[in-house]
Amino acid sequence: MRPVLSLVCYDQACCDKAFDPSAIEDLMNLFEVEAYNSWAAMELEHQKEVQQAEIEMKQAEDYLDSVMESAMDEFRRFEAEMERMSKKEMEELEETAEKARKMGKLMDKAASVAAKRYIEAAMNSATASMKSAWKGISSNRVHPS
Repeated sequence: MRPVLSLVCYDQACCDKAFDPSAIEDLMNLFEVEAYNSWAAMELEHQKEVQQAEIEMKQAEDYLDSVMESAMDEFRRFEAEMERMSKKEMEELEETAEKARKMGKLMDKAASVAAKRYIEAAMNSATASMKSAWKGISSNRVHPS
């Protein structure tokens, strides 16, 4: 702007013999004051925008904190529910395992009793066969089989 103004002033100084150079200085000072005022207004507007941006940033941070806290609360509830469900399932599995263990013991006892009775029956049968054989030998009779 200064080169344009100086060119206009140069033309005026050349054409007008009553030209006062101090008038140019006053005009230059007015332009300088106007430029400073414009700069100050722009700086003030910039400061307002910065403050507004900081307020909006704070609001966004608060909202994010709120959403994160809500998500963490939901996660904690989910975690507690999963813990409760897994504990219940574990207890059911332990109960089933205990029932299976008891059933196994009962089956073991039943098998032992059955085996003892089978052995007893086999021994009784063998004893009866031996007695029958001894009777046959002592009476000199031979068994038909």
